[in-house]
Amino acid sequence: MTIQIRSAERKDHLFIATSQVAMAFETEQLKLDPMIVEKGVMAVLNDSNKGEYFIAEIDHEPVACLLTIPEWSDWRNGTVLWIHSVYVLPQARKFGVFKALYHHLKDKVQESAYLRGLRLYVDKSNTKAQDVYTKLGMTNHHYELYEWMKTF
Repeated sequence: MTIQIRSAERKDHLFIATSQVAMAFETEQLKLDPMIVEKGVMAVLNDSNKGEYFIAEIDHEPVACLLTIPEWSDWRNGTVLWIHSVYVLPQARKFGVFKALYHHLKDKVQESAYLRGLRLYVDKSNTKAQDVYTKLGMTNHHYELYEWMKTF
Protein backbone atom coordinates (compact mmCIF):
# COMPACT_ATOMS: atom_id res chain seq x y z
CA MET A 1 0.00 0.00 0.00
CA THR A 2 1.41 3.36 -1.06
CA ILE A 3 0.34 6.58 0.59
CA GLN A 4 0.49 9.63 -1.67
CA ILE A 5 0.44 13.18 -0.28
CA ARG A 6 -0.68 16.15 -2.35
CA SER A 7 -1.96 19.68 -1.94
CA ALA A 8 -5.74 19.83 -1.83
CA GLU A 9 -7.73 21.21 -4.72
CA ARG A 10 -11.22 22.72 -4.89
CA LYS A 11 -12.60 19.31 -5.93
CA ASP A 12 -11.61 18.05 -2.43
CA HIS A 13 -13.83 20.49 -0.55
CA LEU A 14 -16.60 18.01 0.29
CA PHE A 15 -14.15 15.36 1.52
CA ILE A 16 -12.40 17.94 3.71
CA ALA A 17 -15.63 19.45 5.07
CA THR A 18 -17.13 16.03 5.81
CA SER A 19 -13.90 15.00 7.52
CA GLN A 20 -13.95 18.11 9.71
CA VAL A 21 -17.54 17.52 10.80
CA ALA A 22 -16.67 13.90 11.65
CA MET A 23 -13.49 14.88 13.50
CA ALA A 24 -15.26 17.48 15.66
CA PHE A 25 -17.91 14.98 16.69
CA GLU A 26 -15.45 12.14 17.25
CA THR A 27 -13.00 14.15 19.35
CA GLU A 28 -15.25 16.64 21.16
CA GLN A 29 -18.82 15.44 20.57
CA LEU A 30 -19.31 18.79 18.86
CA LYS A 31 -21.93 18.97 16.11
CA LEU A 32 -20.74 21.45 13.51
CA ASP A 33 -22.97 23.02 10.88
CA PRO A 34 -21.84 21.33 7.62
CA MET A 35 -22.69 24.39 5.51
CA ILE A 36 -20.54 26.70 7.66
CA VAL A 37 -17.68 24.20 7.56
CA GLU A 38 -17.96 23.85 3.78
CA LYS A 39 -17.81 27.64 3.40
CA GLY A 40 -14.80 27.74 5.73
CA VAL A 41 -13.01 25.07 3.71
CA MET A 42 -13.74 26.90 0.46
CA ALA A 43 -12.40 30.13 1.98
CA VAL A 44 -9.02 28.44 2.47
CA LEU A 45 -9.07 26.77 -0.95
CA ASN A 46 -9.83 30.15 -2.55
CA ASP A 47 -7.20 32.12 -0.56
CA SER A 48 -3.85 30.47 0.07
CA ASN A 49 -2.95 33.23 2.56
CA LYS A 50 -5.39 31.58 4.97
CA GLY A 51 -3.62 28.22 4.82
CA GLU A 52 -3.15 25.09 2.77
CA TYR A 53 -4.88 21.73 2.96
CA PHE A 54 -3.06 18.50 2.24
CA ILE A 55 -4.68 15.22 1.23
CA ALA A 56 -3.36 11.71 1.81
CA GLU A 57 -4.50 9.15 -0.73
CA ILE A 58 -4.37 5.38 -0.95
CA ASP A 59 -5.09 3.95 -4.39
CA HIS A 60 -6.01 7.46 -5.59
CA GLU A 61 -8.76 7.75 -2.95
CA PRO A 62 -8.57 10.41 -0.22
CA VAL A 63 -8.20 8.88 3.25
CA ALA A 64 -6.97 11.86 5.30
CA CYS A 65 -6.58 15.60 5.34
CA LEU A 66 -5.02 18.35 7.36
CA LEU A 67 -4.70 22.10 7.19
CA THR A 68 -1.53 24.12 7.69
CA ILE A 69 -1.77 27.73 8.80
CA PRO A 70 1.26 30.04 8.63
CA GLU A 71 2.35 32.02 11.69
CA TRP A 72 5.10 34.60 11.49
CA SER A 73 7.76 34.19 14.18
CA ASP A 74 9.78 37.30 14.91
CA TRP A 75 11.99 35.19 17.20
CA ARG A 76 12.94 32.98 14.27
CA ASN A 77 12.57 35.49 11.42
CA GLY A 78 10.48 32.97 9.56
CA THR A 79 7.20 31.13 9.38
CA VAL A 80 6.02 28.29 11.60
CA LEU A 81 3.32 26.07 10.14
CA TRP A 82 0.50 25.18 12.50
CA ILE A 83 -1.09 21.82 11.76
CA HIS A 84 -4.87 21.97 12.14
CA SER A 85 -7.92 19.94 11.29
CA VAL A 86 -6.22 16.54 11.12
CA TYR A 87 -8.54 13.70 10.17
CA VAL A 88 -7.81 10.17 9.03
CA LEU A 89 -10.72 7.98 7.99
CA PRO A 90 -11.22 5.20 10.56
CA GLN A 91 -10.52 2.44 8.02
CA ALA A 92 -7.16 4.04 7.14
CA ARG A 93 -5.84 4.39 10.68
CA LYS A 94 -2.81 2.45 11.90
CA PHE A 95 -1.29 2.37 8.41
CA GLY A 96 1.03 5.35 8.89
CA VAL A 97 -1.17 7.87 7.09
CA PHE A 98 -0.60 10.73 9.54
CA LYS A 99 3.08 9.81 9.70
CA ALA A 100 3.27 10.23 5.91
CA LEU A 101 1.52 13.61 6.10
CA TYR A 102 3.80 14.74 8.93
CA HIS A 103 6.99 13.71 7.12
CA HIS A 104 5.77 15.46 3.97
CA LEU A 105 5.40 18.69 5.96
CA LYS A 106 8.65 18.19 7.85
CA ASP A 107 10.51 17.71 4.55
CA LYS A 108 8.86 20.88 3.23
CA VAL A 109 10.15 22.80 6.27
CA GLN A 110 13.65 21.28 6.01
CA GLU A 111 13.92 22.26 2.33
CA SER A 112 12.62 25.81 2.82
CA ALA A 113 14.70 28.90 3.53
CA TYR A 114 11.80 30.64 5.30
CA LEU A 115 9.91 27.89 7.12
CA ARG A 116 11.11 27.29 10.69
CA GLY A 117 9.04 24.46 12.13
CA LEU A 118 5.74 22.72 12.78
CA ARG A 119 3.31 23.11 15.65
CA LEU A 120 -0.05 21.69 16.53
CA TYR A 121 -2.42 21.53 19.42
CA VAL A 122 -4.36 18.53 20.61
CA ASP A 123 -7.25 18.04 22.98
CA LYS A 124 -5.90 17.05 26.41
CA SER A 125 -8.05 13.93 26.44
CA ASN A 126 -6.87 12.71 23.02
CA THR A 127 -4.06 10.53 24.33
CA LYS A 128 -3.92 8.37 21.19
CA ALA A 129 -3.02 11.39 19.08
CA GLN A 130 -0.55 12.60 21.70
CA ASP A 131 1.22 9.23 21.57
CA VAL A 132 1.49 9.47 17.77
CA TYR A 133 2.95 13.00 17.95
CA THR A 134 5.47 11.96 20.60
CA LYS A 135 6.59 8.94 18.55
CA LEU A 136 7.20 11.26 15.60
CA GLY A 137 9.59 13.34 17.73
CA MET A 138 7.33 16.27 18.59
CA THR A 139 7.44 17.67 22.13
CA ASN A 140 5.07 19.60 24.36
CA HIS A 141 7.71 21.13 26.60
CA HIS A 142 7.32 24.83 25.85
CA TYR A 143 3.76 26.08 25.76
CA GLU A 144 0.28 25.75 27.14
CA LEU A 145 -2.57 26.86 24.90
CA TYR A 146 -5.13 29.36 26.17
CA GLU A 147 -8.12 30.48 24.20
CA TRP A 148 -11.27 32.54 24.19
CA MET A 149 -13.89 31.77 21.57
CA LYS A 150 -16.96 33.80 20.70
CA THR A 151 -20.14 31.76 20.94
CA PHE A 152 -22.79 31.86 18.24
